[in-house]
Amino acid sequence: MDTPRLNLLAEPLIRIRDTQGQAASLTLPELFVALTHDTVRDYPALRPHQRHPWHSLLVQLAALALHQAGESQPWETPADWQRALLALTPDHPDGAAFCLVSPHDQPAFLQPPVPGGSIDDWKKPIPTPDALDMLVTSKNHDLKGERMRRVQADDWLFALTSLQTQEGFLGAGNYGISRMNGGFSSRPAIGVAPVGGIGRRWRRDVAAMLDARADLIDCHGMQPTNGIALLWVPPWDGTKSLAFAALDPFYIEVCRRIRLTVDTHGKLTAHGTGTKVARVDAAAHKGVTGDAWIPVEDGKALTLGSEGFSYPLATELAWGAKYRKTIAQTLRDEDGTQGVALLAQGVVRGQGKTEGYHERRIPLSRKAISLLRRGQSDLPAQLASQRVKDIAAMRGSILRTALFALLEAGTDKLDFDRRTAKQQVEPFVKAFERTEDARFFDDLNIELEADSEADRHAEHLRWLIGLAERAETVLRSAFAIGPQCGERRYRARSRALSYFHGALRSGKHFPELAQHLHADSFAEETAP
Repeated sequence: MDTPRLNLLAEPLIRIRDTQGQAASLTLPELFVALTHDTVRDYPALRPHQRHPWHSLLVQLAALALHQAGESQPWETPADWQRALLALTPDHPDGAAFCLVSPHDQPAFLQPPVPGGSIDDWKKPIPTPDALDMLVTSKNHDLKGERMRRVQADDWLFALTSLQTQEGFLGAGNYGISRMNGGFSSRPAIGVAPVGGIGRRWRRDVAAMLDARADLIDCHGMQPTNGIALLWVPPWDGTKSLAFAALDPFYIEVCRRIRLTVDTHGKLTAHGTGTKVARVDAAAHKGVTGDAWIPVEDGKALTLGSEGFSYPLATELAWGAKYRKTIAQTLRDEDGTQGVALLAQGVVRGQGKTEGYHERRIPLSRKAISLLRRGQSDLPAQLASQRVKDIAAMRGSILRTALFALLEAGTDKLDFDRRTAKQQVEPFVKAFERTEDARFFDDLNIELEADSEADRHAEHLRWLIGLAERAETVLRSAFAIGPQCGERRYRARSRALSYFHGALRSGKHFPELAQHLHADSFAEETAP
């Protein structure tokens, strides 16, 4: 092939739906203009786990182009964006670095040049975008493999972005990105989602990155000028890594040697080969690389576990002091004072597998936004922490024990190690946990918005009463798996409910709830 093809700067290859629901195909510069005006609703071909890699790529590209041009505001015309993006690759004025297909000794988009230009000895072709993507499924049970047969160019674009900017280690020769804490980690993200569409979020994140540039250089020892920004532009033979200190703070990386080819019928196919080293020599940084969206704890990037962004982790990310707040998470004046949320996203990775894509929106009330702007997170952190403890006590010490009492048919001695009982109890405990997880932040915001300490105390008590009622509902739903015959059935159910209500009234776990329940009982007994 003599000339580059499928140029993102000049050909409308990216499918979108606008805010009116109308479909269109745009060039990359046209997309940036549409995002500037917040007229993009979504990307029909974008899969859920590809959302953050695509968003971060667009933010980093825009920030690089604006910084190099000495501008702080997005351009209003595609021509301006095209000139600025081409200026990022002055050695390739034909736009090869933004083409999906180009001669193999030249860069193609997210595809480093191949020294010598030959891929004849590379592995067998990768026929579909989903086979190229970073997801590892289990025997086709999670997502069917190689099922994307009728595809377009942006299907390959999104798969390339996902692979090259969020993949980890997958066996010898398959190294992962630098922006994660180890090869079996992940690239989680948390940032502000203001009112509006994806363009509104893109524009505020671009501004946040530009404002943070000087701090990133100081903190991470990266290059203020002439740093390597687009890591697919320099040639790569797979034997040498780039030094982390040689990079631009907004660098966009690639982790695999991949090349796309196109046949005479216009069909795209991917080809890949292994490497002896990672693209970036950054293992010592443990994922702390200046990524605008990754939370950091004790010098290590967050590794997302199989539970995803559960309410205890989400609480810590939003309000706690354990993780350093991300660049994208810091509220800005243009974010407004209502309707704002924190958006957490990430794929959970394991050894040779993935354990699901997780996404969570954490709603922020007016008072929460005000407190965050003033850097005063003690009150919401305290309220959230107490609720996490209360749910744990209700789940583990009260509901779980009552469920065992039910299954043990009311015997005096409970065997918490009995395997079959543990297996039967667990689904009910998890059902209770899921319910509380789903409503956690909405309930928390009600308490946080209370006008006084007395009002907050009253709201917390109201929530505890509801928590106990929901736990009892789960317990009663478990009667179906308890003893079903004669006296054993009544004894088991009676013993389970007796323990449950006795534990609530004991005051050991919830003193204020116990006081309320005793007061209610006294009122009923003394009523005329």
